[in-house]
Amino acid sequence: MNKRRIYISLMTVLAVLTGGCAGNRTADSTGQGGGEGIFISGSSTVEPISAQNAENFSDLNPDVAIRVEGPGTGDGFEIFCSGDSDIADASRPIKAEEVEKCEEAGVEFIELKVAIDGLSVITNPGNQVECLSFADLYALLGPESTGFDNWSDADALAGELAGLDASEFGELNSPYPSLDLTVTAPGEESGTFDSFVELVIEDIADERGQEPEPRPDYQASPNDNVIIDGIRGSAGSLGWVGFAFVQGNPDAVKALQVDGGDGCVTPTPETIASGEFPIARPLYIYVNAGSAESNSQLSEFVDYYLSEEGMATVAEVGYVPLEDAVIEETRQVWTDRRTGAIDGGN
Repeated sequence: MNKRRIYISLMTVLAVLTGGCAGNRTADSTGQGGGEGIFISGSSTVEPISAQNAENFSDLNPDVAIRVEGPGTGDGFEIFCSGDSDIADASRPIKAEEVEKCEEAGVEFIELKVAIDGLSVITNPGNQVECLSFADLYALLGPESTGFDNWSDADALAGELAGLDASEFGELNSPYPSLDLTVTAPGEESGTFDSFVELVIEDIADERGQEPEPRPDYQASPNDNVIIDGIRGSAGSLGWVGFAFVQGNPDAVKALQVDGGDGCVTPTPETIASGEFPIARPLYIYVNAGSAESNSQLSEFVDYYLSEEGMATVAEVGYVPLEDAVIEETRQVWTDRRTGAIDGGN
């Protein structure tokens, strides 16, 4: 099975319980720590959902201090698995080495799927390009495109990629325009970076004996708004962000159609929810189980996050809501963990 299809069909929710406590932390006025107050760190993609829910919850509970930040999924797990945050926002599943770090620190966690995102390929609104396939994106953004500073520089590489299976990687749209190519996109600390590599780059890189990574010579930023500004500022720009940031900046960027083997598909809530858009992905929150047990405010906040009102925030900030059955599965994992029905295991 193609790696991107394996990725998209990942388990809806996963509870990983490693025994032990939540780490040696002391609550402070920001909410960071294992006592009262809540500290959330991680994905800048998921941050708008958590931030809005934090604001709404604090409006209802003004005595609760909630701090939300979005340094990136990888950095968020670094903090979380050190026992220094209560929730990790994540735009990809936790990696094995991150699980190991949580285990070493005695951090138990519960993985909860909260939304679906369409990882959106973006350019300047003035760019005449309308659709790019996985093969095109490899030619322009993959490891063999290092040094290309004009779209047309990728034409020769695209010729080499012509033998790829179009049913897996889409139809090539070369020759490309003679247009300065400036790439602004997430950096390695971002789950959005990891998702793009895994879903778009990795299979083609494997076939060509290349490292599964994007070209290193681009402007990388963990801040999606910085990426939007970079795309806005250049006619030949190219990059990728979460769908909500496209929704929030309709005049600044243009979301390209993407061909992942079944023709060009525009990212919309409908195509993302159905899986028709080829680079859809789940979004998660990871809850420190020890903190939730000792901190009633954290437990109540997660209850709110998974409530009907909390899940409505997903669409309000521009992402795609889960189907009702999937929401219920997520709620059941949370309920089972709190009632002790899940008793350990990875």
